[in-house]
Formats: sequence, C-alpha cells, structure tokens
Amino acid sequence: MKNKLSIYFRYLCASGFAATSLSCSNTKFLKEGQMLYTGAEVKIENDTLSKKERKDLQTALEANLTPKPNSTFLGLRPKLYFYNIAKEPKKEKGFNYWLKYKMGEKPVLLSDVDREFNKDIIQNYSENKGYFNARATYDTVSKNKKAQVIYTLRPGSRYLISNVKFQKDSSLVNKEIQNLTDKTFLKNNDPFDLDVIKNERERIDNGLKERGFYYFHPDNIIVQADSTVSKNHKVELNVKLKDDTPDLSTQQFSIDKVIVFPTYNIQDVRNGKYKIPMDADSLSKYAYKDIYVIDPQHKFKPKIFDRALYFKKGDLYNRTNHNLTLNRLISLGVFKFVKNEFITSDSLQHKFDTYYLLTPREIQSLRLEALGRTNSANYAGSELNLNWTHRNFFRGAEQFKAAVYGAFDFQMGGPENAKNLFRAGTNVQLSIPRIVAPFRFNSSSAFVPRTNITLGYEFQNRTEYYTLNTFTGSFGYVWKENARKEHDLKILDVTYVSPAKVTELYKEISAKSEAMQRVVDKQLIFGPTYSYTYTNTMLSKPTTIYYKGTLDLAGNITGLVTGANVRDGKEKTIFGVPFSQYAKIENDFRLYHKFTEKTSLATRFIAGLAYPYGNSEHIPFSKQFFSGGSNSVRAFRARTLGPGSFDPRTIEAGYYFDQSGDIKLELNAEYRANLYKFLNVAVFADAGNVWLINEDADRPGAKFSKEFLSEVAVGAGVGLRLDFSILILRLDLAMPLRVPYYEKKDRWTFDRINFGDSNWRKDNLILNIAIGYPF
Repeated sequence: MKNKLSIYFRYLCASGFAATSLSCSNTKFLKEGQMLYTGAEVKIENDTLSKKERKDLQTALEANLTPKPNSTFLGLRPKLYFYNIAKEPKKEKGFNYWLKYKMGEKPVLLSDVDREFNKDIIQNYSENKGYFNARATYDTVSKNKKAQVIYTLRPGSRYLISNVKFQKDSSLVNKEIQNLTDKTFLKNNDPFDLDVIKNERERIDNGLKERGFYYFHPDNIIVQADSTVSKNHKVELNVKLKDDTPDLSTQQFSIDKVIVFPTYNIQDVRNGKYKIPMDADSLSKYAYKDIYVIDPQHKFKPKIFDRALYFKKGDLYNRTNHNLTLNRLISLGVFKFVKNEFITSDSLQHKFDTYYLLTPREIQSLRLEALGRTNSANYAGSELNLNWTHRNFFRGAEQFKAAVYGAFDFQMGGPENAKNLFRAGTNVQLSIPRIVAPFRFNSSSAFVPRTNITLGYEFQNRTEYYTLNTFTGSFGYVWKENARKEHDLKILDVTYVSPAKVTELYKEISAKSEAMQRVVDKQLIFGPTYSYTYTNTMLSKPTTIYYKGTLDLAGNITGLVTGANVRDGKEKTIFGVPFSQYAKIENDFRLYHKFTEKTSLATRFIAGLAYPYGNSEHIPFSKQFFSGGSNSVRAFRARTLGPGSFDPRTIEAGYYFDQSGDIKLELNAEYRANLYKFLNVAVFADAGNVWLINEDADRPGAKFSKEFLSEVAVGAGVGLRLDFSILILRLDLAMPLRVPYYEKKDRWTFDRINFGDSNWRKDNLILNIAIGYPF
C-alpha cells in the first residue's frame, strides 16, 4: 500500500509539473513587449441591487466583451500551445498547417483588446437595461507576460416604468394599434429594458400583419421615454407612430386574385413564356373556382391548390394564412422551391394579387442502396435496396413508393448453430395528401394531412431451420397539429405469417420449447394502431423533450363478436388460422439537456405492456418486446436479455439471442461531449429487461413479479461518435454491471471485473457498431 501511495504521489507531482510547464511555456513564444490576454472581469459597485440582479448583469456584460481569450482546458491552453510549437507552413495543407491552424489557436494579445470600446459597451448595455446613470472604468492587471482587464461598473439605480401611453389619432392603423394594447409587454413598475421595447414593436407589427397591414414595419413605431415627469427613478413611455411613416404602411390590403404557377421556372419567365403580372384576359382560361392555376400541360389537378391555399378572393391579408399556405405547399412534398409575391392590382381599393411560384421536384426518382452492417449478436451482413418514387402519381401530389430488397446475415462466432439468415421482399406505399374518409376532415395546420395505404411481402429463410412468408397491409392517416404534435392512426393494420418450410431439425428443437414453436406457427394479426408523438427538440432551449406513445389493439371487436376465449377451449379462426387478440401499449420518453454548446445529457425511459386475452394466450412473437443491442441495453447482445431472470444460455441450438417478453422497462442515460469538430465522445449507462405476463415452464424466472427490480440488467460504457454530417458512425464499448440470470447474490459483477483477463474481455466487453445515435 505504501508503494502504491508513493507512486501515486510521484504521479501527481509529475502531472502538476507538466501542467505548470505547459501553462508557462506559452508565454515564452511572445515577443518583447507582448502580453497574453487572459480575459476580463466585470465588477459591479451597487448596494441597491440584489445578488441575482448583480450576477445576471455581470454575466451579460462579460458575454458582450471582445475579444475572447484563448480557450482553456483544465486551466491550460493546449490549442495555443499547438499553435506555438507548430512551424509556419509554406502551404495551406500538410501536418504543420493542420496542427497550427486546425488544432491550434492564434494567441490573443492585450494589444488586441480595445478597452475604451469595451467600456462603452458596458455603459451602453447598462443604459439599455434601465441604468441611465451608469459609469464604467477599467484597470489592467499584468504579471509574467499575462494580462487581465478589470472593468468596474457603477450603475446607479435602475429606472422603472411609471406609465405607458399609446398615443391616439383618427387613422385606421392607430385604431388597430389601440385594439392591441391589452397584450402589451410594457407594464407599470417593470424595469426599463430596450430589448422589451424592441419586442413590443415587433408584437405590434405582428398584430397589424394579422389585420391586413402588409407593408407595416416595426420601425414605424417609436417609443419615447421621459424620465423628467416623475421622481424616484421612474420613466414614462409614449408609444406612437413615427411622423414620417409611409402612407403605404398605414393601409389595409385585401386579396384580389390568387394565381398559381405549379411548373414555375425562372428561365421560362425570362424567355417570355409566362408574364407576371398577368392581365384578366390571359387568366380567364385557367380559372378554377376562385383561383387561377397556370398549368397548360395539366401536370397537376387544380383542386390540390384549392385545398392547400388559405387565401381566397376578398380575404383581408393576414400573416398566419400567408405562412400556413407556404408551409402546406412545401409539405405536399412535390415542390422543390415555393415562392410568394404580392402585386398591387388596385391601389385605390388597396387590393393586391397573390402569386405562388412553385418549382417542382423531379417527379420520379430511382435509388439503389447497398448497405453493410454488423450487430452485437455476432452477425454481419449486407442489404440491397432498390427504391422507386413517383411524387405525383395521380396528378394530385400523391406519393407512390415501391421498394424491392434482399438481405443476408451470417454468423461470426458467438452461440453455436445460430444459422444464417436470408430475407427478400417488396413493399409499396401510396400516400395521398388529404384524408380519404366518408366524413369531412378540416385541418388548420401548416402540415397537409395524409392517407397512407401500404402493402408488403417478405420471404425469410433461416438456413437449416425454417422459411417464413410474411404479408402485411395497412390503411390509415397521419396528421400534424403543429411542428411539435403528430398523430398516426392506422384504421387497419394486418400481418399474416405462414411457414413455407420447417425442417425436421427445427421441429426436434421446438418440441422442447413452446416459445420456439410459436415462431413458425401461422399468425393472423389485424386491428387498429395509434401513435402520438410530441417533441420540442427543434427549439433552441437548454432542455427539450421527446415523447411517443403507441397503442395497438388486435382482434378486439372480432373477438368480442365471436365470443372467442382460448382458455375455455373457444379458439376462433379465420380461414383456418387463429387470429391474435391482445392490447399493447408502449411509451418512449426522452429528455435532453444542453450544458454548453459542446456538452449535453440525453436520457430515455421506455415502458411497455402487451396483454393477451380472448382468442390468444400469448402475444405473437413479432409483436413482443426485446432488449439488448446497440439501441437498447448495450452491455448485452441483441435480443439476448431476459425475460426476467431466465438464463438464455440454457437453451439448445444457440437460440438464446431471440428472447422476448410481454413487459418492458428500460432506462438509459448518456453524457455527450464534442472533442474536435466531427469527433464526439460519450459516457453511458443502461438498465432494463423484459418479462412475461404468464408463467412459461420452459423459461423459469421469466414471469413479472414483485422481484422485478432485482432482475433489471445494468450496463455502462464509453463511446465514440464520428459525425460526418451525412451520417453518424457510432462505436460503443459496454460491459455488464448487473446480470439478471446470475444467482441473486452474484448479480452485481464489480468484483469480477478484470481487464487483464482476455477471456473476461471476450465475454463481457461488447462492441456495438451502429449508424446514428441510440436515442
């Protein structure tokens, strides 16, 4: 123990010496008279400010100072050191150039700091926040060729708003402004804040845009501040139109004609093929209801624009309908560029024509994809996909997609006799940009609702065991309330699985396991499914969330009508095949928190339950939950975990990697950090498992019980993420910390971790290679 402490002490001393040397070595590269700028500090001298107000003001002021000093890591400046030690490159390439200008960072010197400019910034910012009598000074502290600038601010008392007046006159625009005053951001007794005043001007502008004032601008509003009308550091605000506001900005405009160019091309316009604006005679032959669709070749049905456009003839202009229309045209998926122009048609009546200039995407596309992959279940393989897309199938912006694919996976070690897997299939989807239903569906969303119809077939061959034919089909709707909320309702979702061939070898194996027999049983699954997704991850907030809830109801009405009850011997069939009856719910909740621009924490919680009843005693294998693998509990190979405390190693023929359950609980946490441009690292921990609803004699310990917490598997690890923009290559190395199928007293594995043991590493260090983040 004494020797270990001695070595540790010498290590700390050596590390401290190295750190000191690196820190000091940067200054030796400075020329005579140069000083390294190490940053600035703002001190606030004011006894009337609260601690929070002082801290907030100090943080904001320091963030506005320029330039920023050289970046540091653990108190050192390694980027500056790389810049200093690298030779000046002769060309803009090579190792020296990369080290000096990519890895390195040019020194920030005291001479680069304009202290008077920063002092003015501090005073101006303080005045903009209501400290009208703010005064600032600065001092420079230098030592050992390093310099820091200390700015001292004496802000005085902060001025508060005593009264807000919205100046009245007889103009139409002023009357509309008066109607907007109840939602004002300017409140009595709030601090004077220039940013709030700017937001108030934009609020008024947005409100007027909703009332037809298309040409209005926030700069047409002026907010006058008068601090002389009241004592005790109070200020009165007067909100009014500027005297030189253009007459056009004060006029309310309405829509005259709505004209659509669905095959717009700038070259055609330059060649004189189309004219903008167009006269009434030229437009008459393109009329459809209240709009004009300029499509001589009839590539698009005019009614799709009647559904997508919110502006109609005679409507008062408003920004909401303007943006909704543009968004809906984009969400049709058939136009590459969407442009909007308003051209005055009647200046006396304040009317303008609105033009929609739409540039179509390639209507048809053919894409061939070749993929190579590996997974944590010791399988490698490749996949070939041929995809054809038609974006205007019936001239109504219907998207038709057809795909043919083939894939194979072969075993690279791991469990014996797992056998190779070959898959081939085809699927087609028709997506119609409206709700096809006997009822009327009105959507005021910026996103076009869609009706989706899908059909698919897959042939699966697990060599030497079995081959399966799987047929799928669905009919349903997808619609968004807004950018955050999405609904996906499949009125009917059908899956039919039929074995084409089952070998004698597999029959012999499955005779020992009812669960394995169910894999090759004929299956008929049909019913509605619904999923709801909420996310605000697209917002620039430090904390965002993602939630997806899914409900799957199979055979419920049919089971009720037929009186099916398999437990009472009343199993019902359709065309000789028993149909599945169950209810399944799954919840996926994720929380993301950004500490800085380069560091974040991502967490996920999954809870799922599938309950068989009526015509089914078990959940179909394809609809059960699985655990383990690159996107789940990464310390366990894919589908090897669970159910419960069952030990999958006891199963013959290597089939332990296909374990499934009716209940799933999983919790993941991952700390992510960016090291350098495309290089990211992560430290993660995963916990979870699956369980069965009912007892299974072939899998003892698989049923969910009050002991479930002791059966939760735990793993942890580190990962590298190579972010190449077009894809993210992920490598995660994980090890199990708690194994649920060990004896209860031995499930935590801390005392058995031995990185020096090659056999331990082989069995317990799991490398996951994947594309994209796990969540």
